[in-house]
Amino acid sequence: MRLLKTMSVAVLLGLAAIPAASAYEIDPVTRLPLVMADDGRIRATPIPREEVEYKGKFGPGTIVVDTNEKRLYLVLPNGRAMKYGVGVGRPGFSWAGTKAITRKAEWPSWTPPAQMLRRRPDLPRFMPGGEGNPMGARALYLGSSLYRIHGSNEPETIGQAVSSGCIRMLNEDVIDLYERVKVGTRVVVMR
Repeated sequence: MRLLKTMSVAVLLGLAAIPAASAYEIDPVTRLPLVMADDGRIRATPIPREEVEYKGKFGPGTIVVDTNEKRLYLVLPNGRAMKYGVGVGRPGFSWAGTKAITRKAEWPSWTPPAQMLRRRPDLPRFMPGGEGNPMGARALYLGSSLYRIHGSNEPETIGQAVSSGCIRMLNEDVIDLYERVKVGTRVVVMR
């Protein structure tokens, strides 16, 4: 799949091009980027969650994040995996390594770390959990690091390198993953 530039979407849909706030056309209902699948159809879901064949080296129960591919895989038994689209760290904020889930939270609150506040002093110092919170519907805390696998209040960022190192998911996807894993689950992040 590939993202469609604003003009391309307008032409494909037979509409006059309307300037967008971002570089890509956003579906006004879902707030997700419009994408063109390999079959030529336009979809408003950047990366659909799906069960796929898995031939990697990690065992069942492992979460594998491929930051280049912008996909997260939950390895299942019998050579299968659940594949999710994710947003990853922007240039200078990407990382690789192995962590374990040390905590899980539903509708987590958010306290931006000091490093982020230095870069963005306009951010709130604390935000309670809820739909407007950038942590989204669920959070999986990775080791003792500041990194999380979490939902997002900006679904249009899924499939892009935009975060400060966290792995962002659609809220419905992070809820699905949250229900499938437990504290102690191994998480492998690859670049």
